[in-house]
Amino acid sequence: MAQRSLTRLLAQHHPDMDVVGTASSVSGAVAWLKDPANSVDVIFMDVELADGICFEIFRQVDIKAKVIMTTAYDSYALKAFEAGSIDYLLKPVDADALQRAVARVRQSSSNIDIEALMKLMDNKTAPKKEYKERYIIRINDRIVPLNISEIAYVYSEEKNNYLVTFDEQRYIIDSSLDVINEDLNPDNFFRISRSCIISMKAIRSIIKQTGRLRITASPESSFEMTVSRSRVDDFLEWLEK
Repeated sequence: MAQRSLTRLLAQHHPDMDVVGTASSVSGAVAWLKDPANSVDVIFMDVELADGICFEIFRQVDIKAKVIMTTAYDSYALKAFEAGSIDYLLKPVDADALQRAVARVRQSSSNIDIEALMKLMDNKTAPKKEYKERYIIRINDRIVPLNISEIAYVYSEEKNNYLVTFDEQRYIIDSSLDVINEDLNPDNFFRISRSCIISMKAIRSIIKQTGRLRITASPESSFEMTVSRSRVDDFLEWLEK
């Protein structure tokens, strides 16, 4: 699904770029890249492939092409990409972000620094990310400490961001959903769309709807809670963890 989506975006916005091959696994990518009949200028590479992490490809193949990584946000991984002179796109990929990444690749003259990339990715002493334990909600002259475990879901509506708790309280929060998404442990929370993040514990049922998933949450939401098409596969994988 991710390959089809990216291929469609490239065809729409970069018609001068030809998709000459695809692979869904480390082994498939290595085989394609080692074939002397194949040549490529730019590789769009997801971090997690069917049979492992993409960095194994760099260990097996001397890659001369420019590389653009596609990944869900992870600050440690992004540092590795930057150290290795690799551009990246955050998933789900949109047209504007793709435009910027392609423009940077066209203008870039730097090659991949494999040594720097491998050194950082192999660093076992990398600090473990710490996630927020509570928010401090300010309501006029009142301060409410809100533990993360109390949050059922977070959503945006009419330029405001709201935290909804399991006891059906709703609070306005100043932080953007992008920031909040980084604050929350991805083992427990998932951003199902640009406007909603939900706790695993708040999901009561899921209904399939023509490529999307509709969620019934507890407490019940005041809006239709759906998983974006581009996030369905990742969401289902998250549910099974």
